[in-house]
Amino acid sequence: MATLVRRAASRFVGSYWKNRSFVYSLLDQSASGRRRHLTPSVDRNVPFTTSTKKRASPTDPLLRIIEEEIGYAEKADDYHRVEETPSGFPFEMEDKPGGKIVTLTREYEGETVKVEVHMTNLVTGDKEDDEDDEEEAENEEDEDEDKPEKPKQSNVPLLVTLSKKTGPSLEFRCTAFPDRIAIKDMWVTFPDDPSKDELAYEGPSFRVLDEKLRKAFHRYIEIRGIKPSMINFLHEYMINKDSREHLLWLKSLKNFVKY
Repeated sequence: MATLVRRAASRFVGSYWKNRSFVYSLLDQSASGRRRHLTPSVDRNVPFTTSTKKRASPTDPLLRIIEEEIGYAEKADDYHRVEETPSGFPFEMEDKPGGKIVTLTREYEGETVKVEVHMTNLVTGDKEDDEDDEEEAENEEDEDEDKPEKPKQSNVPLLVTLSKKTGPSLEFRCTAFPDRIAIKDMWVTFPDDPSKDELAYEGPSFRVLDEKLRKAFHRYIEIRGIKPSMINFLHEYMINKDSREHLLWLKSLKNFVKY
């Protein structure tokens, strides 16, 4: 009897697992079918490609224009021109690339004469271009207010400093025209004690000084080398420097935009 019970139980268990395996097989086939249905078909005859077209950079138009400007600047005949120093020019010249001034220095009877030469203010005849230059040179054209105003001229701004080994220094802010040098302002400075400069009395405007005193100061700086004979050279030199610095600026701008 016991043997018959064990055989029946064995047949039941075997049938259970056989049926269960069959059900699982059906479920797997159903899931596989759904996966095949959901997966998009791929035509294996069509080659797989990726787009290699480079998108246009928003800086490309700017870079193109800068390169055009560089081309125009390099074709100019003044950016590489070197002006010959005139005979008898008493100053040593220091011109640092990238700077906007040229420094002239010399020794004169125990004094150090230093001149900072700034970029030329060009008068081209174009009203818009010349407005700033006219404002800068306002009241510089004539020292005597009673004289008629002369036509505006190109000019070179100068800062002249006269100093000795010790003690105060004199500074003159000048405008150099082709035929003369006009003093706009002058100060007494204290290089040994800068704190004095903050409270120092700057004196009256140069224009209100007595005419004889004004003429004496003009003569004073002239015998130290600040005279009209040097102005044509400085005028041409600073125009050429402006062209060189403009080209360097454009190339620096290009490098920034490109990289």
